[in-house]
Parts: sequence; C-alpha cells; structure tokens
Amino acid sequence: MPKNIPLINREISWLSFNDRVLQEAADKTVPLIERIRFLAIFSSNLDEFYRVRVATLNRLSSLNTKAKELLGFNPRKTLNEIKNIVVQQEHRFNYLYRDVILKELEQQKIFILNEQQLNVSRGLYVKNYFREKVLSTLVPVMIDKNEPFPELKDRAIYFFVRLVQHKNLEKSRLALIEIPTDGSNRFLVLPESNKLKFITLIDDIIRYCLDEIFFIFKYDQIESYSIQLTRDAELNLDKHVSDKFIEALTKSLNKRSKGRPMRLLYDKDMPLDMVNYLVDKLDLNTDGLIPGNRYHNFKDFISFPNVGDENLEYLPMPSLPVQGLSIMSSIFAQIAKRDYLINLPYQSFDYIIHFLREAAIDPKVKEISITLYRLAENSRVIHALINAAKNGKKVYCFLELKARFDEQANIYWTNRLEEEGVIVNYGILDYKVHSKICLVKRHERGKDIYYSNLATGNFNEKTAKLYGDHSLFTANPEINSELVKLFEGLRTQTFYKGYKHLIVSPLESRQKLNSLINHEIKNAKVGKNAYIILKMNSLTDEDVIAKLYEANNAGVSIKLIIRGMCCIVPGVVGFSERIEVISIIDRFLEHARVWIFANSGEEKVYLTSADIMARNLDHRVEVGFPILDQEVKLEILKIIDIQLKDNSKAREINKLNNNRYRKTKSKVSVRAQTDIYHYLKYKK
Repeated sequence: MPKNIPLINREISWLSFNDRVLQEAADKTVPLIERIRFLAIFSSNLDEFYRVRVATLNRLSSLNTKAKELLGFNPRKTLNEIKNIVVQQEHRFNYLYRDVILKELEQQKIFILNEQQLNVSRGLYVKNYFREKVLSTLVPVMIDKNEPFPELKDRAIYFFVRLVQHKNLEKSRLALIEIPTDGSNRFLVLPESNKLKFITLIDDIIRYCLDEIFFIFKYDQIESYSIQLTRDAELNLDKHVSDKFIEALTKSLNKRSKGRPMRLLYDKDMPLDMVNYLVDKLDLNTDGLIPGNRYHNFKDFISFPNVGDENLEYLPMPSLPVQGLSIMSSIFAQIAKRDYLINLPYQSFDYIIHFLREAAIDPKVKEISITLYRLAENSRVIHALINAAKNGKKVYCFLELKARFDEQANIYWTNRLEEEGVIVNYGILDYKVHSKICLVKRHERGKDIYYSNLATGNFNEKTAKLYGDHSLFTANPEINSELVKLFEGLRTQTFYKGYKHLIVSPLESRQKLNSLINHEIKNAKVGKNAYIILKMNSLTDEDVIAKLYEANNAGVSIKLIIRGMCCIVPGVVGFSERIEVISIIDRFLEHARVWIFANSGEEKVYLTSADIMARNLDHRVEVGFPILDQEVKLEILKIIDIQLKDNSKAREINKLNNNRYRKTKSKVSVRAQTDIYHYLKYKK
C-alpha cells in the first residue's frame, strides 16, 4: 500500500457525497416535491452508512495500536469526525424541512398538519381513520424498569411514551409503540377545504389518538417522542456455497435485525432523563447518539404524495428509441449487423426484455447464460428466463445471494427459478458475482453463433428508469468467445486469465488498468498527447490513486467523473495538478462506469461493472469490455464530453472537500442529463 500520498478518508468522502444530495434538496431550481424526495434519499443513504460503514469502523476501533498503524487511520478518531459531520448535516436537514420546504409547500396551498393543528372536523376524520385502519395494527409494550428493555427492530420507528402523574411522579409509566410505516401508507390526504390541501402523517395520527391507546391508565399528561435505532447490518455467513449456504444466509438475515446498535436517532425535544434511560438500556456509544426531528425513517418521503400542480415534480422524459434498433423486428438479426448501445434511463430497458423474450421462444436458441445481482420486485427478466426454460432452453443463471440488502429477494428468486427448471448457481466462494452480462447461444446454418448484452448496471427494469447506465448489444465473436470462456469458469468456479478483450476481476482488472495507465505515462514522456478520462461511482483504491498521481507527474491529463466516494485529492502540487474531478448529482443516479484512454489518438473506450475499489478489483467477479464499434464509441465519447462540460449540476471534488458548484468559462448553461436526453433525441 502506498505511503504518504494525499488521500481523503473514504468515510468522510462518502458523507461529502451525501451532502451533495442534501444540496439538491436545498436547490430552489429543483421542483418542490423532488426536493422532498432528495431529503428522503439523504436519509436512506445515511441509514445504510450507519448499518454498514459505521458498523465496520466500530469493529475496527477495538484493534490494537499496531493494527491501526497498518490500517492507516484511527477508527475511533474517524467515528468522532463522522458524528460531528452528521450532527451538522442533521441540523441542515431539519432546517431545510421545517423552515424551507414546509413554508414553500404552504405557498402552494399544501399543508402538512401535525396533531396539534387539526381542527374539529379534520380531527374527527383522523379519529375515524385511526379506529378503522390503525388501532388494530398497534402493539403497545409497557416498560417495566426491573425487566430487560424490549428488543428494538433495526430502522423501525417507535414512540417512546411517558404517562405522567404530576402528583406522584414515581407512578409515571413508560411505553413503546412501533409505528406501522409502509412507504405511501405513511401519509393520509385529508379532505380539501377552500382549495387548500392537507396531509398528515401516521405518526401524528397516532399522537392525536394516544388517549385511545392508554385509556386504562391514570395520567395527567402523555409525552411521546420518536426514536429509530440503526443496527450493524453486516452478516457472518457459513462460506459453503450450497443448500447449507442458503440456510445460513437466511439465519443471518434474521439476526441482522438484532445486530449491535450503531445509531439512535431521537427527537431533539425529548427530555434528557428519557434520553439517558435509552442510552443506558441500549448500551449505546455516545458516537451513535444523533438528535433529529420528530419524523424518522424519512426515506418514506420518497412516496410523498403530490396533491398540487404537476410542475412540483420533474417533467416527464419519455424513453427514447435507439436509432436503427426496432423492437418490432428480430433483435438477433439486427445485432448480427452491428453493435447497439442502450443509454439508460434515456432509452428504454424494453430492448433488453425484448432480447430475452425473443431468446426464450426462438427455436434456434439453445442456451442462455446470465449474471444477476439486483432484481426488480416483479422481475420481467426472471419471467423471460423461466419462459425460456419452459421452452426447452438450457438457462444458466448466476444469482448473487450476497447482494447486500437484496439477499432475501434473491433467495426467493433462486427458489422460483429452480422450481421452473433454470440451472441456478449461487455465486463463487468468497467472491461476489457483480458483473452484468448475458450470453445467448443460437444455432445458425450448422454452427453456434453467440449474441450478448454487457452492461454497467443491473438487469433491473425498475432502477433502469432511474439510473444512468450503458448496455451494449453485440455479436462480435472476439468478445463473445471470451464470454463463453468466462461463463464456463463461473459454472466450474474457476478463474481464467489471458482474456484479450475483456477486463475481468478478480485476476486481471488491476493488472490491465495499470497497463493502460502506464501506456499513457509512456506516451506523455515522449511528448505525445496523453490523457485519461474515468467515470465511476467510487474511487478508493490507494494503489490506483498512486498510479494516477504518477501519471499526473508524467504529464498525463486526467479528468474524473465520480458520483460517490472519491479519495483522490486534485490540485496538490507534485501529485495532482493535472487532475480534475467532478461529481454530478441530478434527477437520475449517475451509475455508469467508463474508462477512456487517449492511446496516441486512437482512443480506447471501455465500459465496466467495476468501480475502482479494492473489493471490485480483487474480490468480485467484474467484467469490463471494449467498445469496438466506431459509431457506438463516438456516442459514448459525446455523452462523456457533455458531462465534462456540465456547469449546472456538477460539483468540484477538491482538497477543501466543500462541494463547490463547478463553473466553466462557457456562457452557455450545460446540464448534462437534460442535454444528453436532447442529444439522443435529435441525434442523426
């Protein structure tokens, strides 16, 4: 591991990414309902951060001094820094919601009412709704101070309730109520009045009706404060890839909800004695104690109902056709003539579904092999594969059971596929199969011909509407013959080397990436125009960062587009004067991974499933692939060029880590996602 190179701590960098999400919630040019949804994304991101990254840091914090030196940083110090940043972000989050968003909603004649703002008629409506829909779902738990504290579920919302008797405080009672939340069911739209719209949350419905829950007790006053516990979500698994593995995974998923407490998010108005009581009973570190507002699990606000004008949301961007590629004709016949690129979400994922459905019914198709990581809830991909198996095709499905937070769904799909005759492989021991590849074998004129789809994103029609990705159709025999070898290795759990075109982890990605960078270094040293453009979700691998610093010092120009974690530090004399980094946060999630190398004027362009992280390069099955079709290559280069010129939604990643909006010398406003849509729409 390189020593003494400039680095941004990966956890701090991640928090900086989430702050960019918060910037979108603050941006008045973003439609109002969308800003609420960005608050929801921020909240959901932070939950996962605590469940995984903070959980890992807590484990590392118990290491001895020597181990921490090898690690390169002090986990306890980082945890303290995380808490300081998160508390500041929570303050800003609360300010945006309470003092900005709510007021702007009111300007639109939309009011979110709490339990104290209900008039008599709306109060009666809420009472009736509570009795008919909510009361039967509630299970209050009375707390006995002499008994163990009840087990709190991971990320569930609870009301911590105190029934106060002023004349005899010792007889005051404590209770917990789990709040039943399920996305859009969290919100109740109340009857409209005088063209005014009203919404209340189930949280406040329950607050309004607490007296109907605790009527059997004597009390003068009811206090209720929302809390949410986030637990360690990392799994300890039996490593055997077999039926026992599925059994072990299922047991571990059940235990996940009882993992070690990582963060207690609590209503900042809760009295100190109640906070201290919870800290004591939950055995929580003070690092994990985060004051928040009265509403937790804000991720549910992703389903916040728009009861106002349509301009409060992004205007629709209907999926565009791919020029020259028709869903009404045989997709194999079209791919046989040339490669085609699907640019998601601007163009339709239906092309991929059409590819699979045609393969399922085509008598000439003999085999389908596919890797799956995250799937849509009612996956049309799965249905197409099942249909293929029913039609007598051999279908090999490599379904990654260890896809974090999708494990339960993938166990379900595994069972469903096996029941229908699909040959399912659960993955490879110690390595996640993260590649996004599909290969179809078709018997034509007495020989086997292969057609493939290789992508930067998952075979998931739901996320394909939200994530920016690239998906390539090709019948190129040079690429597809290597995919045959790769799938053979997956079936036999063997890692092959020696691919000429593909860049495959875990054995060759690091080596080939270094070779591509070294080639640019060599060209720069002899005065040739040398540059590297890399786009990805995260850049954290320190060896690759050191190699990019070396390329910088050799005179290579380096431009990076990184959505999330970025540990490289641009603009440091002697390391990174020629390195520029931007991050684009907008209505779609930038998810594509693209590598571009000048190569003496004959640019090499690769798409890949891998981010530049140690796990992706060394511990996952990832597939990068070259773009050999000249027209497709020019299309990718144009899209990347538009993104590099963004001066509306691009932020600079710099040594100050301050997420400054990027300004360019151009007087023309460039908003990459909008401009890419228009480019693809009018492209000839």
